[in-house]
Amino acid sequence: MLVLTRKNSESVVIGGSDGFQSVLRVTVLEIRNGRVKLGFDADPTVSIRRSEVWQRIGAGLQPCSSLDGTTLPDVR
Repeated sequence: MLVLTRKNSESVVIGGSDGFQSVLRVTVLEIRNGRVKLGFDADPTVSIRRSEVWQRIGAGLQPCSSLDGTTLPDVR
């Protein structure tokens, strides 16, 4: 695991196989009250999901649902 320190508005870029094609850019948008808001910029073909949603999909479950059982839209 790579651990980095970033300040507000700073980014991390994850490259493709050639190392120069940007696949994913993660930017610190806001830091407030011990919480960090991140922005993800990627090619539309790259699926970006919260880890808990990714785990539910991998387990064959619905990505998320409301209390009344109706499916809510998945947040990309």
